[in-house]
Amino acid sequence: MVRYGMVIGLAPEKLEEYKAYHANAWPEVLAMIRQSNIRNYSIYHKDGYLFSYFEYHGDDFGADMARMAANPKTQEWWSIMMPMQRPLATRRPDEWWAEMEELFHLD
Repeated sequence: MVRYGMVIGLAPEKLEEYKAYHANAWPEVLAMIRQSNIRNYSIYHKDGYLFSYFEYHGDDFGADMARMAANPKTQEWWSIMMPMQRPLATRRPDEWWAEMEELFHLD
């Protein structure tokens, strides 16, 4: 299992809409997340930033993420979410959400 922390900005005027969508996340999107070997997934908000945490339980993160990205319902969901988000200028060229470095963990 690998833990991931990621961060992205959120347009301030979109916070309530973003929260409403996630309070009623589409079942097909949630199923695809699970099928992509992601567990214990959370998104937090603070001062215009979204922080996500999840645990990856698969063997090929790239392949699982590519399969999720190719899913039509996931693409539809992302087409709604992405205009609300503000990617960090310091993200890697292949990232939307910027991956964070884990500095400490205690079980």
